[in-house]
Amino acid sequence: MTTQIILYVLAALLIVIGLAGTILPALPGVPLVFFGMLLAAWAGDFAHIGWLTLTVLGILTALALLVDLLAGLLGAKRVGASGWALVGAAIGTIVGLFFGIIGIILGPFVGAVLGELIAGSTLKRSATVGVGAWLGFVFGTLAKIALCFTMLGVFALAYLF
Repeated sequence: MTTQIILYVLAALLIVIGLAGTILPALPGVPLVFFGMLLAAWAGDFAHIGWLTLTVLGILTALALLVDLLAGLLGAKRVGASGWALVGAAIGTIVGLFFGIIGIILGPFVGAVLGELIAGSTLKRSATVGVGAWLGFVFGTLAKIALCFTMLGVFALAYLF
């Protein structure tokens, strides 16, 4: 195998793992996709993918990271979550990873509810905050997926034309 083929295979693996990481919070999904594309551009001596395309991909990556950071917080804050609920949602997301897809889906909700209960809110209020945190997590994940596929489209178009 030539070095170039190995680099392309590694680039493809980074992109595939990155796509999985857009759903799994433990993996830095979008940055892995970006670095996979950067590696593919480098392996091809930047003949098809140049600085303009890489700049666009970098901006999309930064936007996805910003969305990821803000979505859950904005969802919880929109319903008036306490700081404890925000911390709880973050911890719930991490703990949820150990319980498979159900944990990933329910972790932010349960964490936000428990955090809000610790802050002294009623169960009803805590559930509302949990739903807000969960919706923020879901919308953030959907936005990351959309941005990731936009990156794939930009990369493919640049490579083909």
